[in-house]
Amino acid sequence: MKLILLGPPAAGKGTQAESIAERYALAHISTGDMLRAEIANNTPLGIAAKTLIDEGNLVPDDIINAMIANRIKQEDCINGFLLDGYPRTLAQVEALSELTEIDAVIDIEVDSEIIIARVAKRRVCPVCGHTQSVEPGSPELCEKCGAELIRRADDTEERMRHRLEVYHESTEPLIRCYAERGLLVPIDGERTIPEVSEEIFEYIDSCLL
Repeated sequence: MKLILLGPPAAGKGTQAESIAERYALAHISTGDMLRAEIANNTPLGIAAKTLIDEGNLVPDDIINAMIANRIKQEDCINGFLLDGYPRTLAQVEALSELTEIDAVIDIEVDSEIIIARVAKRRVCPVCGHTQSVEPGSPELCEKCGAELIRRADDTEERMRHRLEVYHESTEPLIRCYAERGLLVPIDGERTIPEVSEEIFEYIDSCLL
């Protein structure tokens, strides 16, 4: 299958994407991870993207489209893939439609105030990249590799509110677009992680029957 995972920042897309990709042997393509790798390697793209990302803005379509076009041609995408964080604009939707057909668009819906509360607890592992929630006073260690967790630079309330504004302005038209095409699958993302996963799995399993 060729799937898209939509949802506002901190809606739990990364967590669900990992589960979906593992369960159905799909290539997990995260534009966020791809950009962070460019930034970590201090490439020209990474340098240009860092300023935009730190300010909560989107990286230009032409850069992202080229990254995706190259990525979905790789061997691990032959049996399908899951796009996490792409597309984010109508221009990206059209660019993707020229590259490949999409089977479904899973949209994880979460209220903005709930997201703000989640972000206050979110930490990321600088070693393995795992993201997890940490309660106040709890040890901030990665549950996967044991490394000390860090807080992402853009995980402040001010920046998250700006990112949510950018998301709603730039990305919500995609939801209407894919709904009109009959591809949208809305998912209530305000429940527990296993509950959200179960509903997504039930939908995908029904498509594979």
